[in-house]
Amino acid sequence: MHDAHESLDPTTLLEPLAAKRLQLVIAATGGGSQAICKLASTPGASDVLVEGLVPYSRHAIDRLLGGVQDQYCSAKAARRLAVAAWQRAVDCGVAPEQAVGAAVTASLATNRPKRGGHRVHVAVQTLASTGTSSLELAKGARSRSDEEELAAAILFDAIATSCNRDFDDARQFEAMLPAAIGSGSLPHPALPLRSGEDPVNNAFVAPTAWQELMAGRTRAVLTVEREEPKRGTAGDDAPEPKPGMLVFPGSFDPLHDGHVQMATIAEEIAERPVAYEISVTNVEKPALDYMELGRRTAAFDANREVWLTRAATFVEKTDIFPKATFVMGADTFVRLFDPAFYGGSSEAARQAVRKIGDRVEGLLVFGREKDGEFVEPGSLKMPKALREKCYFVSSREFRMDISSTAIRRTRARKEEAACDMG
Repeated sequence: MHDAHESLDPTTLLEPLAAKRLQLVIAATGGGSQAICKLASTPGASDVLVEGLVPYSRHAIDRLLGGVQDQYCSAKAARRLAVAAWQRAVDCGVAPEQAVGAAVTASLATNRPKRGGHRVHVAVQTLASTGTSSLELAKGARSRSDEEELAAAILFDAIATSCNRDFDDARQFEAMLPAAIGSGSLPHPALPLRSGEDPVNNAFVAPTAWQELMAGRTRAVLTVEREEPKRGTAGDDAPEPKPGMLVFPGSFDPLHDGHVQMATIAEEIAERPVAYEISVTNVEKPALDYMELGRRTAAFDANREVWLTRAATFVEKTDIFPKATFVMGADTFVRLFDPAFYGGSSEAARQAVRKIGDRVEGLLVFGREKDGEFVEPGSLKMPKALREKCYFVSSREFRMDISSTAIRRTRARKEEAACDMG
């Protein structure tokens, strides 16, 4: 077995990153912060390390990620932190192709007995791919210091693996783009592991169109799931949204029966097919990573039109989809004119309402359950400019009290319980 201290040589990471002109932001929570310390104290680190973040409390993590998380020690949380780190690198002036965001979230030995297992999740985000590595540690086999060193070593290995793949063999890996998440596993470098400790490694290499979207060089990408191995098209012949579309925007996390029924009814009313829209960007949260995009788009039927955009606000959506009719629930509808969603500015809300009223062809608004009561959308107080554009779908036409948030929370509780049992 290798010693953790022997495997944690920062020069072996800094030198190849510097040679490739890559620049790195690291976020570490719960463990693994030794990676930041080791890099920062090594000569030449300023050529590579842009920033090190240690958001240790849940409140600090929530501020960085834009809200309360379903889980704080998971591969998903690590991916979100890695995207946030990648975006911070770009915000600091690093070119998207040269930015690397890396993150580790861990649950390690502490000064009190821990019911659940000791876990390490790391993620690396580049313009080309999202990669993760997760490991359940042998409980009680190491000191906290040794677990910290191991977490940092796993992060170093993940960064090296990701950068070697993305920047040396990008074309080869794009040709091998998996049709589903987790269909392939990355080779795992030598680490100071014990018997039974088996890392789970996954990577998703994005098609060129998704990379162009993430870099901000295009606003919208049509994603199609048919026979081709790649999702998304780019280039001069890439499709553009057509005027007059029927568009159903949402996060679809997850897509559920309520969404499907809304789409079916909307198609009957508008007499044209629905195109779904998912924004990869968010006003207050990090962008969606490629694994998350792959998971969400894969949930749609193969014949469904799904657009990925950089339209974080509804006004931006109306610009990308001219003269469209939009499908939405009552909870989304009220945000269109609520000053709270415009930084508290009534004037900003009025301007947004004016633009929306001028640009959209129509709004199909479905009732939603709220605080135990079903909200009939037609009964809401709203600006005249929007009411004139609305068709309100009553509870007689549609009612399904399904919450995506509730589904995610239930799923997170089950996953957390499974981890605790381990």
